[in-house]
Amino acid sequence: MSETTAILPAVTDAMALEAESVSAWFGDHKVLDRVSLAMPARMVTALIGPSGCGKSTFLRILNRMHELVPSASLAGEVRLGGDDIYDTGVKVVDARKKIGMVFQKPNPFPAMSIYDNVVAGLKLTGTRVPRTGKDDLVEECLTKAGLWLEVHDRLRRPGGALSGGQQQRLCIARSLAVRPQVLLMDEPCSALDPTSTRRIEETIHELAGEVTIVIVTHNMQQAARVSQQCAFFLAEQGQPGHIVESGPTDRMFGAPDDPRTADYVNGRFG
Repeated sequence: MSETTAILPAVTDAMALEAESVSAWFGDHKVLDRVSLAMPARMVTALIGPSGCGKSTFLRILNRMHELVPSASLAGEVRLGGDDIYDTGVKVVDARKKIGMVFQKPNPFPAMSIYDNVVAGLKLTGTRVPRTGKDDLVEECLTKAGLWLEVHDRLRRPGGALSGGQQQRLCIARSLAVRPQVLLMDEPCSALDPTSTRRIEETIHELAGEVTIVIVTHNMQQAARVSQQCAFFLAEQGQPGHIVESGPTDRMFGAPDDPRTADYVNGRFG
């Protein structure tokens, strides 16, 4: 992979993400059926629904991680700024540079320093930044992730020595370092204490003005707090997952169109 000498732009150029008629299989087992969803730029879209309805699979499809499973296949389109990320001319590394992912369990490189964790993605994406530029980038990304004040005096210590909540924010900083247009989050707070969860949610609020965020969460209060729109996924009686309805979060929680949505957001099942 060739390297460039360009310093990354100061502001992320957020783009809308759109899925159209996305279906997915693991071998012969269909797990998603014709899912269509628009995820507007600079907004938080929450994917809600019971376990096993395809939310995390859909999220992984959005940055081409689904294809890492040998038996996986899919149909439909995922468009970023109007361009299909599954087009034959689009490299996987380019798609993932634009569409970052934060996983349920924090996954910093444990023996690598906090500083090196943040800049790890630059090498993977072939981006070369001068030393002084790296220092500024590390400070900026850790600040946006709400972690700078806590770690600025120990940047050379291992990332694995941080608390769970700090490690998750470090992973967010690492994702931001390559300037993604979209940030995907798969239950980023499920393993965290309430204080760490609040800090992650504050970070989401701050980032939403710059990047497009899509978050999977089983916490209905969290979905209501952090998102501007929701999509309710459901898989009934052995059928593949599909979207029952989607729309503004206030309407989805206050006056949904489908009674199944009302039952789910009010805790009557799931």
